[in-house]
Amino acid sequence: MFRPAKRYGLIRDLRVPLLPRPVRIVAFAVLAVLLLPYAIAPFYRFGEPISTVMLWRWATGQRVQRDFVPLARIAPVLPLTVILSEDGRFCGHRGVDLQELKEALADAEDFDDLRGGSTITQQVAKNLFLWPGRSFVRKALEFPLALWIDLVLPKRRVLEIYLNIAEWGPRGEFGVEAGSRRAFGKPAKDVRPHEAALLAAMLPNPIRRDAGKPGPGLRRLAALYVRRAAGAPNADSCLRRAP
Repeated sequence: MFRPAKRYGLIRDLRVPLLPRPVRIVAFAVLAVLLLPYAIAPFYRFGEPISTVMLWRWATGQRVQRDFVPLARIAPVLPLTVILSEDGRFCGHRGVDLQELKEALADAEDFDDLRGGSTITQQVAKNLFLWPGRSFVRKALEFPLALWIDLVLPKRRVLEIYLNIAEWGPRGEFGVEAGSRRAFGKPAKDVRPHEAALLAAMLPNPIRRDAGKPGPGLRRLAALYVRRAAGAPNADSCLRRAP
């Protein structure tokens, strides 16, 4: 004979006990922090975003110089050169370049030796929401966030943000406008191909590399980027489409 009371009693007995309240509060707080960038990213279609490094420098009283300039006020050769130096398939991938990542992993002996494989979109994700340095945790957070940013923001806007939050000098110069004025005494809209290449060559290490006083290595790298830009004028084709 069917006995509902016993059945419901069995269900009560099988219920998984809830976690203690402090643990649940911490878990919800961590989840909220992890999801916050996904909520904020769509709003970055507009405004002048700042990076976590800029925030840290402001909070610690260090110098920050940044003049946000739209892509229309940047010499076209500069975005093209940056794409070809940092992320040649920028217009073709969806935020993460799986082919480049596979090649980088194959060439690296361990995680500390990993070079390359980080797209411009991943760098935007890192600079806006995460922290510098290399770690598995940061990469694990960066990958899905880069895919989301590519989904909710046009390519043109992603690159515009990148050019305005990248570090371009040793004393808190952020954004291509501050970097160009520091190195060449001119706005970003007036840079020539070789100057654009020098600025692009600075990006991996703006503390030690100086576009205004380039050493032999930086000049050789800039010459390579000039040739790349001349040989691939359509690498920035996605920037010319309507957002």
